[in-house]
Amino acid sequence: MASSLSRPSRRLLLAGALGTAALAVTGCSSSSDASSGKSKRLRIGYFAFPSGDLLVKHRKLLDKALPDYSVSWVKFDSGASVNQAFLGKSLDIAALGSSPFARGISGSSPIPYKVAFVLDVAGENEALVARRKLGIKDVAGLKGHTVATPFASTSHYSLLAALDKAGLKASDVKLVDLQPQAILAAWQRGDIDAAYVWLPTLDELRKTGTQLTSSKEIGAGGKPTLDLAVVSDDLIAKDPKVIDAWRKAEAEALRLLKSDPDGAVEDVAAELGISTADAKAQLSQGVFLTPEQVASADWLGTEDHPGKLLDYVIDTGRFLAGQKQIDAAPTERAVRSAFYLKGLPDGLK
Repeated sequence: MASSLSRPSRRLLLAGALGTAALAVTGCSSSSDASSGKSKRLRIGYFAFPSGDLLVKHRKLLDKALPDYSVSWVKFDSGASVNQAFLGKSLDIAALGSSPFARGISGSSPIPYKVAFVLDVAGENEALVARRKLGIKDVAGLKGHTVATPFASTSHYSLLAALDKAGLKASDVKLVDLQPQAILAAWQRGDIDAAYVWLPTLDELRKTGTQLTSSKEIGAGGKPTLDLAVVSDDLIAKDPKVIDAWRKAEAEALRLLKSDPDGAVEDVAAELGISTADAKAQLSQGVFLTPEQVASADWLGTEDHPGKLLDYVIDTGRFLAGQKQIDAAPTERAVRSAFYLKGLPDGLK
């Protein structure tokens, strides 16, 4: 098991990316350019997590907007694997948490992508839960216990922030790096005492656990996390019109979440293979912005006037560096260069 302080080199990450890239290509094979008769392909990474992404996928909004493209959706478990896939050049667009994004643009060889959209703001859909029978009532009570989270994810970042606020160091608990499904299995076996994770695994833990804090609470305390969407530098250089079409599709999905909540629930339920009741409950725990808010000064901003998200990413990088999760925080210049804001806000109308 990797220590929470050990960080694989970019060379090792690239080696690991080759396997992820192979999986991504396999995921695209059923709708390959040759078999579909379409001249171009668009590879999109997504999470099985309630968001507008699932509406875009289920309603084939991009397929309609880009008839010359073969659109492939590749499912990922966490931001760390998304970062590896971009290193392996097997993705064009993907969902990515703000914390793994800050990691990705740090160092002398930043991952060649840029944030171009905000999918959602983490709320009660990511949280820290302790096994109820242990009687732990607050984060400080985790000292000496085994806590799992997917390393290099927004949950990992929020967990570190929660421990710091409670006066604990990461070394005061036994941190275990597990993906969501592995967290659920470890919880059921009794191998872990607590976990910071997102839906739908989170809801399973809540059945026998006590929630100690959430990303909504941590965000209100000054360390918000978000699900961003990033685009590869190659796509920006070769076909920026595709990014415009994709943004419009994501903006439409955000509007549908508010104007057609019942239809949105049905789409999410179908994509996740859950009941409409569960889908409705999960959607209610997220914070979804309007397209106008996405391009506002409070969040992404515009090309001429980047929004507060720039500061959030800078702060995230500094916190990760202070926690020795990365060697050095990305500079303000590096963060600004990793924002693709061309076409905003008009491109979301």
